[in-house]
Amino acid sequence: MQSLEELFFSTEFPLNLTSSWIVGNESFYRNDTNLTDLDDDGNQFILPWWRQMIWTLLFAGMIVVATGGNLIVIWIVLAHKRMRTVTNYFLVNLSIADAMVSTLNVIFNYTYMLNSHWPFGNLYCKISQFIAVVTICASVFTLMAISFDRYMAIMNPLKPRLGRKATLCIALAIWIVGVVLSFPMLLFFRTFTHTFTNGEVRVICYSQWPKESHEYLYNVIFMILTYFLPIGSMTFTYARVGLELWGSQSIGEATQRQLDNIRSKRRVVKMMIVVVVIFAVCWLPFHMYFIITSYLPEITTGPYVQEIYLAIYWLAMSNSMYNPIIYCWMNSRFRRGFAQFFSWCPWVHVTPEPTLSRSEAVTSRYGCVVSPDSQLRISRNGNVRIPRSRDRRWRNAHHPGHVS
Repeated sequence: MQSLEELFFSTEFPLNLTSSWIVGNESFYRNDTNLTDLDDDGNQFILPWWRQMIWTLLFAGMIVVATGGNLIVIWIVLAHKRMRTVTNYFLVNLSIADAMVSTLNVIFNYTYMLNSHWPFGNLYCKISQFIAVVTICASVFTLMAISFDRYMAIMNPLKPRLGRKATLCIALAIWIVGVVLSFPMLLFFRTFTHTFTNGEVRVICYSQWPKESHEYLYNVIFMILTYFLPIGSMTFTYARVGLELWGSQSIGEATQRQLDNIRSKRRVVKMMIVVVVIFAVCWLPFHMYFIITSYLPEITTGPYVQEIYLAIYWLAMSNSMYNPIIYCWMNSRFRRGFAQFFSWCPWVHVTPEPTLSRSEAVTSRYGCVVSPDSQLRISRNGNVRIPRSRDRRWRNAHHPGHVS
């Protein structure tokens, strides 16, 4: 195993791929350069000021949107009783993870990547990487929990749904599993300080495992557990749900309430499919980078690898800011919640909630618009057909002059 000095100088760029997305591990990019042949005049990894400004604006915008948007989502669900559903509780769990990673990890890792210098101390070197891993675990396992909840609700509608306590227990279990998988970060991450001949000091935050093979094995297992396995399982569950909701031509007789329920389920499933697809797209380049550089480490010596990795890292971390935008775009209740939060803005207008008359309220208990016992035939594509036996009576009722 190399000494710390050799480890420090053997890195072309301070990237860390432990758990597939942490910055700082220098042990992946060792080469045969002799220590005496290296320039010890200072940190060679600082970008020009104008490129630093561009990346700073991109990361700052992403952090503000991700943190603000996810905090608003949490407020919308917890402050409005009608929003406290099983799926929305899971969305709160997802928003907590996204807000944590954007504030407690991305800010510090971006500073490290930009300057190739870790100024935040040895303790936060461990904490930052621990938070990075535990939040990605919480995010991806929450998405899996939502997919299974949707699957059970739609494929087995007669079985009892998850209650509030069961949902909170699942959320707690998700965080416990994340903590267990993240524990090696607290054990193996540390800092190393080097002083250049010109007096400049550079500190790196890196992981030092007992054996390189252990680290590589951990990386592979973590990538499978937090990307390929979840994507595979969610693809299966949502494909089955999609076939159930859209694939068949008819599901028989249905009341208006059942019709609204089917449409509501479709909207939720569409929204969650978009969330999963964006998650897969944002994280795919990062995991592909890990796989490629594991077999072709010479790629990391390229002249633009620092900015290439910054772009890949930004795309992966930006996933945390898209979810609130998706909720606002595809869910009318979340859209109204965002409007309420920004109601102090002069250009934001909150539409009042529709009020029901007494007759409409009584009728709405049965979920229909004509009479409580009226039935419709609904097809999977959302079309509604009135049964022939009722079609003539409906025309007579609405066109008294019509003679049958």
